[in-house]
Amino acid sequence: MKKERKKFSFAEFYNKFGVVTILVIVFIVASVLSPNFLKLTNLTNVLRQIVVVTVIGCGATFVLITAQINIAYDSLIACIGCTACIAMVGTKNLLAAVIAGVALGALIGYFYGFCVTKFSMPGFIVGLAIDTIASGAILLATNGNPVSQLGAFTVIGQGHIFGVIPISVVIMFAVLILSYIILNKTCFGRKVYAVGGNRTAAIASGIDADKVIRTVYVYDGIMTAIAAIIFMSRLSSGQPSAGVGYAFDAITAVVVGGVSIYGGTGNVMGTIVGAAIVGILNNLMNLKNVTSYWQDIISGIVILLAVLMDVMTKRASANAIKKAMADRTEKASA
Repeated sequence: MKKERKKFSFAEFYNKFGVVTILVIVFIVASVLSPNFLKLTNLTNVLRQIVVVTVIGCGATFVLITAQINIAYDSLIACIGCTACIAMVGTKNLLAAVIAGVALGALIGYFYGFCVTKFSMPGFIVGLAIDTIASGAILLATNGNPVSQLGAFTVIGQGHIFGVIPISVVIMFAVLILSYIILNKTCFGRKVYAVGGNRTAAIASGIDADKVIRTVYVYDGIMTAIAAIIFMSRLSSGQPSAGVGYAFDAITAVVVGGVSIYGGTGNVMGTIVGAAIVGILNNLMNLKNVTSYWQDIISGIVILLAVLMDVMTKRASANAIKKAMADRTEKASA
């Protein structure tokens, strides 16, 4: 008896190889369109540019997998980053400045998660409120003026190990490894997927879904704080109006990287690939002197296509499951 040949499944292919395939295509296109793209200095610049997006994306990955969202990254980068800078100026101690920024990020993350779980408030609305509050608070604290004279603080975003490897890139990979271990190798990671996949079933199995979501938002806040510190360190000053656009880039990178906006699926390895795709596209548009207006249009199209692919693959997977169940039922009744 001949074994049935397995039919090609686009959804299965895309889930396994789609993101990497897109990265390869984008890389080849960028290489062809711009001769300067493959220069070592430019590739190093791309890598440094995606650090902030990737670190934020690691936190956003956890949030989206639980079927939640955080849209306040822009103002949080300014607020947390400037707070760390203020702490640096006040204490002249790099460790104290980093701790101040991370502690604030964790606190804001917990508040975000508390509002979402305790009062059943939509994450989108909470994000709008926090975005506005954070923006106003840091402008009030700094009077809209940059925080300068940061001393050793700049080493985080501008320093190198052995004079070659950027410290910020090392931090990015450390965050990626940590996030991968938590999400894929721990009991908490399994709970994150369970809550995002089917919250009702997760609760029925004994998982405290609200606690998982609050913890995820705290982790997201810490990742945002690390990204904010790197960003302000790279600027050599605390800019209270900086950070605009990072929320869009981070969420785009995560969604392009395969994390479903409906929750339950995705991983941080896809996030770094998504961040690379976004970084290469932005770099290519800058090399080709594409105006900011067209850049906004192209970025919007990219995230729209990413969401469309997510919807299509989920629908295809659901149809495949239904067909398999129908075939099994038909064979059983025959």
